[in-house]
Amino acid sequence: MCLTGVDYFSTLAYQPSIAFENAGMLAPFATIVLVLVTLFGALPLYRYVARKSCQGQGSIGMMAGLISGWPGKILVLTLLGFAATDFVITKTLSSADAAEHLISNPLWPMAQDEPAQTERQAIVVTMGLLVMLGAVFMRGFKEVIGIGVVLVGLYLVLNALLIGSGVIYLNTHREYFDAWLDRVNTGQWYLEHRPVEGIGLGSIALISLLQFPRLALGLSGFETGVTVMPLIKGKPDDDPKHPKARIRNTGRLLVVAALIMSVFLLGSSLMLATLIEPGALINLAPDGSPLPDVDKKPPAADRALAYLAHGQGLKVAPFVGETFGTIYDIVTVAILWFAGASAMAGLLNLVPQYLPRYGMAPEWARALRPLVLLFTAINIAVTYIFDASVKAQGAAYATGVLALMTSDGITSVIYRWKDHPGRPWLRRVPWLFVLIASVFAFTFLDVVISKPAGIKIASFFILSILVVSLISRFARARELRFQGFHFPDVRTRLLWDTINHLDLSVLVPHRPGRRSLESKEATIRHEHRIPPNEMVVFVEVELADPSEFAPTPTLFVIQQEGRYILQIKNAASIAHTLAALALEMSKIGKPPTIHFGWTDDSPVSGTLGFLLFGEGNVPWEVRELVLKAEPDIEKRPKVMIADA
Repeated sequence: MCLTGVDYFSTLAYQPSIAFENAGMLAPFATIVLVLVTLFGALPLYRYVARKSCQGQGSIGMMAGLISGWPGKILVLTLLGFAATDFVITKTLSSADAAEHLISNPLWPMAQDEPAQTERQAIVVTMGLLVMLGAVFMRGFKEVIGIGVVLVGLYLVLNALLIGSGVIYLNTHREYFDAWLDRVNTGQWYLEHRPVEGIGLGSIALISLLQFPRLALGLSGFETGVTVMPLIKGKPDDDPKHPKARIRNTGRLLVVAALIMSVFLLGSSLMLATLIEPGALINLAPDGSPLPDVDKKPPAADRALAYLAHGQGLKVAPFVGETFGTIYDIVTVAILWFAGASAMAGLLNLVPQYLPRYGMAPEWARALRPLVLLFTAINIAVTYIFDASVKAQGAAYATGVLALMTSDGITSVIYRWKDHPGRPWLRRVPWLFVLIASVFAFTFLDVVISKPAGIKIASFFILSILVVSLISRFARARELRFQGFHFPDVRTRLLWDTINHLDLSVLVPHRPGRRSLESKEATIRHEHRIPPNEMVVFVEVELADPSEFAPTPTLFVIQQEGRYILQIKNAASIAHTLAALALEMSKIGKPPTIHFGWTDDSPVSGTLGFLLFGEGNVPWEVRELVLKAEPDIEKRPKVMIADA
């Protein structure tokens, strides 16, 4: 929970400020909407996702199970692009806000006389924090989780003290609460743009609903909570495909985290609206209206709770002040810096599950340390591009989070529909999940339309992943990529060993349905000058999903009218399967010769067919694969092509 919490709970450092910037004095009402969506939307949705993606794949893995082939791969890569946006911006935004807290502390030794000077310091400090995060991850997960437990524990205790004291202070100083109510009732909401007119309860409720997309960063921990599922303990007797104990414990994690965060969000938003003057949170004109796009930040911007912890506004408790505020800043900086740990854990879990398996990344992408170095370099580049600005990265963060949540909602609707095939359609439709998916879809579209910079950044990540993945797949297309055959029973294994020990070295690929084996054999013996006393072994390859990179084909050995037939199913490529079969036979007996008829494919169509559909100019591709895989000419299978 603490590894999830360093992402989820750390948003308290900037979420209350974001709530006030967007909802003004209505921030507590908008936060109520956020809490309702958290408890009755995101929580049930992600508890269901946890049941369906026990290895932490989330909607990406669930979607991959629904759509196969290249369309499925492209969709998975697109979702990975949104996930990369979410996790990368989590690290850079959190580190940028950590730098904001650090350089805003009164004990910070460097001068900040000009905005440009402050910006340079923020960039340097943010980059330093990201490099330190990468260095910690180079040591492994155990150290990361241990640090996360300590940081989250301290952070929750400090926030409980601060927010609890603020609520008690409000209870004993009702004039601040009454002043806030007067501003709400008279329409002094400090909104930059009013989406609706009027000051009644209907207008307040509608504005609070419309402002929800801007507060959606407060939902960021759910995706991380599912992503780190492989680290959650289950029971020794759990079924690996459906570990009930791990699923149950993940559900508990999500419930506890959501309840804690909901209480803190409500308390912090109420404190900001009542105990901090609006001018300390947003820039105001002399007439009291909000001023957008002003370089100089107000003292409480992006650090509202730290502002109260230092006693810079009202002194809500005797212990607040420079000492408590500095302790609060240190822990806040640490947890914001460490919020990248959960995002890094998510990336390190997702990337090896998909890109190397699809052949869309080198094999080293399965290793921890090279990936950590790569992601750290990307983080530094993103920080430089956005000048370590929390506000500039907020749209990209929200876009990534909401895209994944929308995908989770839609995928869950489909899975719930498939769970009850016998019901009438009205009862079969999971109406609650349809509502949840609709809320997240509306929120995602609202953020994309109102803050298009976010989708532009996400599109860059998506395009980068697609281009790099397809280039990698093309470069690795002629790897042998063979992991062995699966034998369905003992009899098949015995027949396979018999073929190898009899040195039956003539292999003839055959496509069932085109002509009989007798006709095929007669033709191949005539064209290839194969004597009658030499037995021919026929090979039938059945393609499953040619977009897969390295599946484990199933090998059946059949005897029919004195002939051996090798039936290979679940193959991704005919050429790779035939080359792997011949090389496996060469390890035990005499290297076989694969006999082909002439192909009429052009070089272009043959290459495209090979890359995309696992077919194409099979004889030429088999020869290339064999030459590359076996340098010893004595052990190398031969490829023979003949024409009538």
